[in-house]
Amino acid sequence: MAELKTSGRPIDQLLEKVLCMNILSSDYFRDLLRLKTYHEVIDEIYNQVDHVEPWMTGNCRGPSTAFCLLYKFFTMKLTVKQMHGLLKHPDSPYIRAIGFLYLRYLGDFKTLWGWYEPYLKDDEEFSPGSSGQMTTMGVYVRDLFLGQEQLLKPLSMLYQIVG
Repeated sequence: MAELKTSGRPIDQLLEKVLCMNILSSDYFRDLLRLKTYHEVIDEIYNQVDHVEPWMTGNCRGPSTAFCLLYKFFTMKLTVKQMHGLLKHPDSPYIRAIGFLYLRYLGDFKTLWGWYEPYLKDDEEFSPGSSGQMTTMGVYVRDLFLGQEQLLKPLSMLYQIVG
């Protein structure tokens, strides 16, 4: 199985430092070590994830289950076939959303459009946040892509100035 082409950045540099530290020190993430396969992680997403924000809601501001599971996928180095399985998964929009997040954080930016473009008109509705506000998967994917573009725009401008 072909490994997915990634940005090459180390795992500990994919997310903001505080979030990364909180994920690694959380009891929930340590419990995820018991999950050994891609399918076990998908089942956990199906059973435990109800939003894809980085932080839990309420008084306890620990890392969300979604981002703990996303980080678990980071450690597994997904294949192209597994990524297609996530993005097309019929059982839960949260499984799909975590697949798009995986690409957004770990994927090679040069290939990101090829992954995202087929889903821009996807009309599956879900609530990515804990507020319950609904959106479509297509809008969510577009926002992830544009957010990635916004992160890279200052870098490209810097390269133009320096180089």
